[in-house]
Amino acid sequence: MGWKATMGGVKVAGGGGGVEKVRCPSVAAVARSRMRPWVLRATTTVLLWTCVMQLTAVGERWGPRVLKGWPSCRTAQEAASAALAATRLPMPVPVVEKAPLPPKRIYRNNGYLMVSCNGGLNQMRAAICDMVVIARYLNVTLIVPELDKTSFWNDPSEFQDIFDVEHFITSLRDEVRILRELPPRVKRRVELGMFHSMPPISWSDISYYRNKILPLIRKHKVLHLNRTDARLANNGLPLDVQKLRCRVNFGSLKFTSDIEELGRRVIRLLRQNGPFLVLHLRYEMDMLAFSGCTEGCTREEADELTRMRYAYPWWKEKVINSYAKRKDGLCPLTPEEIALVLRALDIDRSMQIYIAAGEIYGGKRRMAALTSAYPNVVRKETLLQPSDLMFFQNHSSQMAALDYLVSLESDIFVPTYDGNMAKVVEGHRRFMGFKKTILLDRKLIVELVDQYNSGSMLWDEFSSLIKSVHANRMGAASKRTVIHDKPKEEDYFYANPQECLRDPNLLRTS
Repeated sequence: MGWKATMGGVKVAGGGGGVEKVRCPSVAAVARSRMRPWVLRATTTVLLWTCVMQLTAVGERWGPRVLKGWPSCRTAQEAASAALAATRLPMPVPVVEKAPLPPKRIYRNNGYLMVSCNGGLNQMRAAICDMVVIARYLNVTLIVPELDKTSFWNDPSEFQDIFDVEHFITSLRDEVRILRELPPRVKRRVELGMFHSMPPISWSDISYYRNKILPLIRKHKVLHLNRTDARLANNGLPLDVQKLRCRVNFGSLKFTSDIEELGRRVIRLLRQNGPFLVLHLRYEMDMLAFSGCTEGCTREEADELTRMRYAYPWWKEKVINSYAKRKDGLCPLTPEEIALVLRALDIDRSMQIYIAAGEIYGGKRRMAALTSAYPNVVRKETLLQPSDLMFFQNHSSQMAALDYLVSLESDIFVPTYDGNMAKVVEGHRRFMGFKKTILLDRKLIVELVDQYNSGSMLWDEFSSLIKSVHANRMGAASKRTVIHDKPKEEDYFYANPQECLRDPNLLRTS
């Protein structure tokens, strides 16, 4: 019978009649053999875990260096990127340190000074400098000046729309206390009319303010000066007074960040194409109407300018002889005249000519001679997009501030009339290192231009005379002209603040 069975560990096989005994392992032996792999695995796990813990305990310095070499589930690209990043030095975080503020000047406050500036941007700029000085030497609190909103330009800009008001206040805190507005208690007094308002006397020295103005402030507590242009003398003032005027003008009166940034952009655009000349071409409608200068204008244009002059009652001079005024050198040069002068001075035809001015009266017709002689005539409106100037439109002082910044940085500055901007920019460029500023002798230029245009003088002679006359009129160091009892005829302090300028000899050798 062929069958197999297993019983009691004995294997019985049928068919052969024999019995084969097979040795069976004990239960303990079987259990030990089954436990060995588990023990090995557990021991290995404990050892590995111990190693990891020991490496981690070493600290952040060594642990990451060991562990980062282990196999990773990252892709090859990720691993390569991580390795590249590990070789890069960490980018330093820029630390912008604010300049420490000057310590506050402690003084007994004699009262409050409110001022209303009059005129255009640079007329107001000089007035602000003077008012800071006056507040300082009278030991009063100055309220941030109010800007002119009623002049021809009708600009609604406030101080803080043009100047960095916070910088203005903090940069002068060691000299004078300046507030944005009157304290509430004092403001209520002003609203009730409990203050004194007056225009100070023009071209006064500091003693006038000590002897006449200070008693009024002590009496009324609040004084309002309602006209502030040219109220401090050019000469005969203490050195520290003059230096403070410069400090305010060249340090504390910064334009707003928006104006500064747009100015830098215009300058970059100009610099990309080489050197540039700024021509302060005072040939706008209001300038011609005010001055009564109509050279080159049509009969209709001359009549329009006259009507405009009569329309503004604060322009006191009404009947003006344009011919006589031009012959005396009292008119702004025309675009045709300045084109001849620039050519005579050998200004390169390829030079960029930036027009720092408003709209030129007569438009393209009057600009034709200049653009023919110098094809690279540009202005802010042609360099920038309309959107860039959108917020400056109808704000003439802000537009003038932009031209002011470009004028400061130009390779050559040429004003065609000695108005406030021409004078203040001239002085600022002297302060910056006597940068080239061509100060035109208009009376002589008009005489030479008329001779050349009439054919009585050849070009070579005309050009030679223009060069010789202006050889020493390039903005170099010079002494201010002092005319006693005639301050309006003196050299203007802000055109040549000689007390604040570096030694030109040092500049030439540096």
